[in-house]
This record gives sequence, C-alpha cells and structure tokens, in this order.
Amino acid sequence: MAGLIIHEWIERHGGSENVVDEMAAVFPDADIHCLWSNAPDRFAGHTVSESWIARTPLRKSKAAALPFMPATWARTDVSAADFVLISSHAFAHHAGGRQPADGPQRFVYVHTPARYLWAPELDVRGGNLAARALAPALRRVDRKRAQDGATFAANSDYIRQRMERSWGVEAEVIHPPVRVEYLQSVPSWADRLSAEDAYLFSTLPSEYILGASRFVDYKRLDVAIRAGELAGLPVVLAGAGPQHAELQALADAATVPVIITTRPSDELLFALYQAASLLVFAAVEDFGIMPVEAMALGTPVLVVSEGGASESVLSLEGGIVLDTLNDDQLRRGANSARELDMTRAQAAAAGQFGTARFRQEVLAWTSRLLGDS
Repeated sequence: MAGLIIHEWIERHGGSENVVDEMAAVFPDADIHCLWSNAPDRFAGHTVSESWIARTPLRKSKAAALPFMPATWARTDVSAADFVLISSHAFAHHAGGRQPADGPQRFVYVHTPARYLWAPELDVRGGNLAARALAPALRRVDRKRAQDGATFAANSDYIRQRMERSWGVEAEVIHPPVRVEYLQSVPSWADRLSAEDAYLFSTLPSEYILGASRFVDYKRLDVAIRAGELAGLPVVLAGAGPQHAELQALADAATVPVIITTRPSDELLFALYQAASLLVFAAVEDFGIMPVEAMALGTPVLVVSEGGASESVLSLEGGIVLDTLNDDQLRRGANSARELDMTRAQAAAAGQFGTARFRQEVLAWTSRLLGDS
C-alpha cells in the first residue's frame, strides 16, 4: 500500500520527530510530507516533500507562518495515497481537508491540539496580541477540520481529554516511543563518558536531586531547587535556555549546593539519571519523556498530577504524584520517592513505553481499518 506520513515541520531534534522516526520504521515504503524540513538527511530511504512555505522566509518563523498553516494543510493533495498517517501538534491534522468517501483513510496521532489555541494558559505564545486576535477564527476552523472523518490516537489520556473538550472527537491512547531499550542496553552510562564529561561527573556529589529540561519558566526547575533544600540534598540542573541567569541566581541563593550543567551530552544526561537520588519534574507536559527515561534507569521521579507525566509514574509505580507543590507536600513527596524500590519500574518500562511497543500499537491501530493488505 502507498502510505503518506505527514508531520508539521521537521527539525534535527525533537520528541515529535522521534515519533515520526518510528512511524517511518513501521511503514518503510511511505513518503513523508511536511511544511518544511531542517533535517534533509533525517529520513534516508523515504521521499520527503515540503509545502510552498519551505521556499519562503516564513520557514524561519513559526509565528509568522502560523496564519498560513491551516489553509496550506487543507489544500495539501493526499489523494494518491492509500492511507495517510499524520503526526500533529498544530494544524497537520487539517491535511487533505474534508474526508471524501473514496479518499484515503487518515490516521492522526495527536501530540496536543495547538496549545496556544486550546490551552493558552500553558503556552506563552497564546498570550500575545496576534494570537489572541486570531484564536477565535482558528479554533472554529481547527474544530471543524478535526471532525472531517479521521481516526485519532492521543499520546496520553491527558491529551485525549483535551481533544474531546476542544474538538469533540474520541481517540485511543498510544503513548509515544521512549528509547527505553537503548537506555537499558548500557549498565553504566558513566563508563561511556568522554574525558571532559567524566571529569565533570566526578566532581558531582554522591547524592543529589536532578532537574533536567530546557531552561524556560514552565519547566519549573525552581521546584527542583526547593525540593533539594527541603530534603537537605544538593541539586544538579541539566539543560540550557533563556532562564539560565534566573536559575543561577536561585542557585547562588540556595541553602544547598546547586550545580548547573549546561547542554549535557546524551551520555552525560543518562549518567546523571542513573546517579541521581530523584528526578523532580514539575512541568505540566502533554506526556513527559524524561520521567520515563529516569525510571527506566532506576531513578524515582516526582511529578505533578496535572498533565501526562503522572500517567507513566502511576503505571510503573516509579515515583510520587503531587496535587500541590507546597513545602510540606514537596518534602514528603521527595522523601517518599527516594525510598521506592525501582525494580518493577525498570522491568516494566520497555513493555509499556518502549519503541518496539509503540511500533506494535501503531501497526495494530492502523491495521484495524486497513486490514492486512
């Protein structure tokens, strides 16, 4: 069958791109289409095409391109495909417009309905003047296109519920692929470090609380520092971003040592997971890859109940879920999480969240309508 995989835009790094990697592995003969690609060599063996936006300066600014995205996707011709598999976190689910009776079956894997439209309180882009002005019209179009006849899957139950509220559509849940098998293939990531990373790693305290993500406000890395102070443990922050100076000021004022590691390599991040006493992940995420990675390597996590991260923690019993982040709950949660036996979580992580599991579930989801042909 001639399949077409569609994704918003393609970057060299990104969780949604990792999903498309696995979709391409499930359907190795499928073509791939996107608005633009900044990683032209990412999908070797697949024909990758781009929209007209790729030939304009709009490709350099998602905000500037946003008003053109819905119509561009709706006018995308998908008629030559036997089926279309769409990875959507903005407007890619509009691809092909209204579903004709004799058109290809469309499967849409949803990372989230566009947050700046449907959950602006969680996305700073939703607060700017242009976004507020365009939002009512875009929401009407977005909901209408979502009801044009596609079959949906959500990356978490949290997103499934957002889809039902926003679009009025039902979806099954297929959690995104997490590189559990790869992470667990190395007994000690500390032994894989470069000389420079090995030296940095050797200077870290023997026990510490880890906070890892982009240094932006909604990731709430300040909570990791506060958890360290309440638990009386040093804190390591790993990542990079515009909030670096603010986090450095908090680190300098903290009552426990706080070490900031900028732009860690993958190997160093994995070694930090393995050595940490606890990963504090206070962001409200659609799913949350990092908590699963930490649990797969035997490190308990502390997350908030809102968002998708709590689903993996509760499923694997690999951490503590907090409803509030007041000092008492944070102290109790951090201490309780550090006492957990992570044996079960490590053993179950691949089966529930690994890449092989994702491929199997995507194939089963699409095969129910496509059959074995």
